[in-house]
Amino acid sequence: MNHLKGFRTLNKTHSHRKALYKNMLTALYKYERIKTTLIKAKEIRRIAEKFITKAKNNNLHNIRIINKLIKDKEILMKLFNEIAPRYIDKNGGYTRIIKLFKRMGDGADMAYLELIGEGTIIRKKKKKKIEETKDKKGDKKTEKEFSKESDKVKEEVKEEPKKEVKKEEKKEVKKEAKKEVKKEVKKEKKPEDPGKKVDIKESKSKKK
Repeated sequence: MNHLKGFRTLNKTHSHRKALYKNMLTALYKYERIKTTLIKAKEIRRIAEKFITKAKNNNLHNIRIINKLIKDKEILMKLFNEIAPRYIDKNGGYTRIIKLFKRMGDGADMAYLELIGEGTIIRKKKKKKIEETKDKKGDKKTEKEFSKESDKVKEEVKEEPKKEVKKEEKKEVKKEAKKEVKKEVKKEKKPEDPGKKVDIKESKSKKK
């Protein structure tokens, strides 16, 4: 059972675990994003958010408490002067964990631990906004009607160039037909040889 165990030991001794916290917290406040295993990220997030909450009250007592783990003076001043004022209107939730692929070799789950704010990109879920317009009667259009109208517009745009092409093809066909008709008319108008002329009466008598 997990009674009276308020933190992860990470399979390390007290001194080793304390040194790990110092290095990881210093790196997080310095670069505002670190890559580590998922279990370590969850453990460090717990301490990092408590320190940011304490840093909101800039007094000597809180500086000395945080200075137990963060020995770098520049990082300490950055925490009190830059990072903590960023979250004055926010109560908790200063960090984010982004899960990554498994590490090659031992298959450990990897993750990014980062501060939410100016230094990082905030990912927002895209929400579909339904534009509502009113007809002349004042009825609101539904999503289906919008989709139908958009499809009609797309079809009209696609059909317009086809119609122009068909018109040009018809014109060419008409021109060719007219030329052929003219040629046939000219052939019919040509005078036949006088020797070939045969009276209609003679032809009828021969048939009889």
